[in-house]
Amino acid sequence: MAKPNYSKKPTLVEIPATHYLSIEGHGQPGGPEFQDAIGALYPMAYTIKMTRKFSGRASFPVAPLEGVYSTITDWQLQLPVPSVIRMDEVRETAVKLIEKGKTESVQRIELVTRKEGRCLQALHVGPYDQVAETIAILKQFADENGLELVGPHHEIYLSDPRRTAPERLKTVVRYPVRKAVAPGRPS
Repeated sequence: MAKPNYSKKPTLVEIPATHYLSIEGHGQPGGPEFQDAIGALYPMAYTIKMTRKFSGRASFPVAPLEGVYSTITDWQLQLPVPSVIRMDEVRETAVKLIEKGKTESVQRIELVTRKEGRCLQALHVGPYDQVAETIAILKQFADENGLELVGPHHEIYLSDPRRTAPERLKTVVRYPVRKAVAPGRPS
């Protein structure tokens, strides 16, 4: 499967329904609760992947981390997974991970399906604390093209911040959109 080619310019895309391992939280991105959530998601994903592989069931690649932000401090971190993953698998894996000393946050992980549909997205290159610049570009593009940004914004972290200089970090910034409603007209 070819890697997507993301553009720095705003692009309209159609996003199909996607299944995720997901954990909600509140606090500064990069802060203790955020880091704890990441520390719960990845062991969950890799343990499910390897358990499936060693039992002869379909495995899957662990994709980059994604974040959905309703506000800067209210977020949902997620990793895409195939739709064959079931909640009983997640619960059983949480028990195993806690027995191995992982944080109890693994018990907060849920399976969710996100249906974003028509979206506007652009590639942000640079530090995470400058993503607002790309959001402003998406907003301007939407305004100029009769679109309205709806719902929370979505970030897909393509780079590993432990191995990538801040100025080279790549993040896809995505917003669901709809046609803007003219003033005075019902939506």
